[in-house]
Amino acid sequence: MMDGMEDSQDLLAEDQGKTRTESNVDLNTDTSLLVDISDALSERDKVKFTVHTKTTLPEFSESEFSVQREHEEFIWLHTMYEENEDYGGIIIPPAPPRPDFDASREKLQKLGEGEGTMTKEEFNKMKQELEAEYLATFKKTVAMHEVFLQRLAAHATLRNDHNFRVFLEYKQDLNVRGKNKKERLSGLMKFVTKSVDEVLVSGQKDVDSFFEHEKNFLVEYHNKVKDSTTKSDRMTRSHKDVADTYIKISGGLLGLGTIDKTELDKFFIKIAETFEKLRKLEARVASDEDLKQSDLLRYYMRDSSAAKDLLYRRMRALVNYQNANKALEKARMKNKDVHAAERNQTEACEKFEKMSEVAKTELTDFKARRVIAYRKNLTELAELELKHAKAQVQLLRNTLASLKEDMP
Repeated sequence: MMDGMEDSQDLLAEDQGKTRTESNVDLNTDTSLLVDISDALSERDKVKFTVHTKTTLPEFSESEFSVQREHEEFIWLHTMYEENEDYGGIIIPPAPPRPDFDASREKLQKLGEGEGTMTKEEFNKMKQELEAEYLATFKKTVAMHEVFLQRLAAHATLRNDHNFRVFLEYKQDLNVRGKNKKERLSGLMKFVTKSVDEVLVSGQKDVDSFFEHEKNFLVEYHNKVKDSTTKSDRMTRSHKDVADTYIKISGGLLGLGTIDKTELDKFFIKIAETFEKLRKLEARVASDEDLKQSDLLRYYMRDSSAAKDLLYRRMRALVNYQNANKALEKARMKNKDVHAAERNQTEACEKFEKMSEVAKTELTDFKARRVIAYRKNLTELAELELKHAKAQVQLLRNTLASLKEDMP
């Protein structure tokens, strides 16, 4: 039972198209660089993504090509962007989450252990549900990796990065390895240092009211989106639990209808069929809410965190500029190293002003992208839920009509 989930290949065409989060990508009318993930292979401990590129840009040696990449190589690319000071004023698209199928595998393992406690039909239906959940998780994993690349390809500056071109075009493995213990410890220390510095910098009053407003907004927005994501996930799980309960009810009624021939056997069988159809509808509701709402919230929770990182980098540049001003005053008072202090002050000023200019555009674009994405996804979700609700009502009406016809 596990083999089909451990080694599964998904040709991401029609089905994958249904789960992609195109609304999270910048609206890009420029078709000179188009990137998608055309295929993906899930293995026991990794996923191999086939990254397909079509381009008319002269920087590339071919107009269309494909390479295979693993998750660690996506993380490497994200790290290269984050560590490049030239992109300090840009919202770096959030890195895709690590593929994690442990929950689905654990559920399937528990199902196998409890096979003897349920009927064969209940077991097969539960197995189908869990396999569908695994496939949905796999597709979303692929979609998040694709969104990351499409955000980069759509950005006027980030798309020109040398490392991005290497990622897209280099045919061989990038030989990116995971971090060892020493590097992870070093990374943890950097994170702690950054967190402490961020707290100190956040208390700094911004000289620009636009950025002060954005800082206050993003802190509150991020917390609310995080809370909404948790509640949305809880709602989705509730719908899945209802669908699982319908499986047990349907199985029980079907058993009653087939044990002995009674006057109620047709009644039990029809009601069992109704619960099976309701189960499929409830599963679709859960899937749609997960895709259109939970995933959207989760993405913008990470994207708003990236926007907060941008504000931190800008505030750090402001503090450096202010410190450079103080250092210049001291140098002039002592009449020592004045030229070097003036050069440092000029560089700090130019860096801060350039970062502020770029950041203002980025945050404005972030707002526009966010509004379009929420409007699109929530409208589609409302339409789908109305469609499913009408289907449920019609199903119950048909069942009642059918039962009345069978009444003596």
